[in-house]
Amino acid sequence: MTDIYIYDAVRTPRGKGKKDGSLHQATPVWLLRTLLQALQARNSLDTSLVDDVVLGCVTPVGEQGADIARIAVLDAGWHESVAGVTLSRFCASGLEAVNLAAAKVASGMEQMVVAGGVESMSRIPMGSDGGAWAMDPRVNTALGFIPQGVSADLIASLEGFSRQDLDAYAARSHQRAAKARAEGHFKKSVVPVKDLNGMTLLAEDETIRPSTTVESLASLSPSFEMMGQMGFDATALARYTTVERIHHVHHAGNSSGIVDGAALVLVGSKEAGAKAGLKPRARIRMCAVTGSEPTIMLTGPTPAARKALGKLGMKPTDIDLWEINEAFATVPMKTARDLGVSLDRVNVNGGAIAMGHPLGATGAIILGTLLDELERTGKSTGLATLCVGGGMGIATIIERV
Repeated sequence: MTDIYIYDAVRTPRGKGKKDGSLHQATPVWLLRTLLQALQARNSLDTSLVDDVVLGCVTPVGEQGADIARIAVLDAGWHESVAGVTLSRFCASGLEAVNLAAAKVASGMEQMVVAGGVESMSRIPMGSDGGAWAMDPRVNTALGFIPQGVSADLIASLEGFSRQDLDAYAARSHQRAAKARAEGHFKKSVVPVKDLNGMTLLAEDETIRPSTTVESLASLSPSFEMMGQMGFDATALARYTTVERIHHVHHAGNSSGIVDGAALVLVGSKEAGAKAGLKPRARIRMCAVTGSEPTIMLTGPTPAARKALGKLGMKPTDIDLWEINEAFATVPMKTARDLGVSLDRVNVNGGAIAMGHPLGATGAIILGTLLDELERTGKSTGLATLCVGGGMGIATIIERV
């Protein structure tokens, strides 16, 4: 197979996903237009050399519908020969887009692909697209559907993670993100978003709170206790009979933030990069996806990471840096415990608890963050992984060039 290289990675800052958020007035296609034009300008890229743009979007309706990938390509003024496709693998969509682009290049069917994702959560509310998983009573009963927050609380109950444990992790996410932002660790990839008049809407991630402590988080009420009392606890306990009761320990402060954002990754073969005059930054070594138990839902990162590592004959200890999406604090904590990985090597610049989780874009965002940190520290290998709705996991291993 053809080797797959990453030539560049860009993202918007993440804006609070509410009407008073700084990116609320920017449409999803405007976020993508901004990044596509930045990717072209900073690489002096002849866009006719790009075969396809593959984008993740978890809620592809309204302003995010109608194959936003192709529309964004045209709106950005890219060559009309560049195709575009939009996909959804729930929260893994942004990384799935990169993995699909890598497979296209590895097969030799295409030479250069842009991949990433977008989610404007202030404009398109989560769940707007419906779907049988949550909306069809027969299906959600048969599958043991419960909201993800209850799943996170179930994991914490099984693993013995206390509220203080989770809050300590969350506080560290904010502190790490604040330090990374202050030291300029995100500047290589973040592209400020401007309005039609050229005025900056947002230049840095908006939801980082440097003053966050375990004590300040202690005042927040559990977010998913009422959902549990509505019958979802009973559904979970019917499947996990060793648990006496579910301790509701997740809240707004130790769960991922709702935000707006987008990200793009430019991947291609060595020959395509040379033709475009680009220098590779990293090589995509392996990708993997897996299904996991759908009620607990959030345990997929561990088997996905093991699957990717196993294909390369590697062990978790062979990975220098990890990005494990902070959907809820319990996810990276459990994944790191399962894999025997020190949290000192996980999300070293903070994660989605501090900076937010723009669903369709997050996978591409954390891959870009991983690449930047490998380069900054001179380390070699990194693994990005996310838990996924419906019980799935995804993982991508990269190696710095």
